Amino acid sequence: MRNNTTVERKSERELVVTRTVNGPARLVFEAWTKADLFRQWWVPKSCGLNLLRCEMDVRVGGGYRLVFLHEGTEMAFFGQYVEVTPPTRLVWTNEEGDGGVTVTTVTFEEQGGKTFLTVHDLYPSKEALDAAVESGSTSGMPETLDQLDEFLGSTGAAE
Repeated sequence: MRNNTTVERKSERELVVTRTVNGPARLVFEAWTKADLFRQWWVPKSCGLNLLRCEMDVRVGGGYRLVFLHEGTEMAFFGQYVEVTPPTRLVWTNEEGDGGVTVTTVTFEEQGGKTFLTVHDLYPSKEALDAAVESGSTSGMPETLDQLDEFLGSTGAAE
């Protein structure tokens, strides 16, 4: 069964994505926090990016760095973990933009063996969120979460 993803702009600076995924919160949290698992589902297949490196030190004050190859050019996304509360909450910064720091909060709410995810992005300005929407960087989340469901199904987590 395919789950629906909602993407909603909540204010001038906030974008919220919600989705139920087919796996318990503990396993879904691990898929978001263990590099070897994360790299198997994170990048939307349709976007033409290859994830070259995935470094994650998931602890308060630890950092992450994702390096992608797109049309012969490397792009890096990086930041720090602000809050790590297994298996219910994860907060990190996105520091690669010129317009300031975006803060992402993901909550994992167990519901009968499935997990209701809320991904909340707080952008530094209206202009930063407008630019993210305009560039298409926010549109890949439904596909990414479809891939998370597929990944969890392939590991037997959905059973």
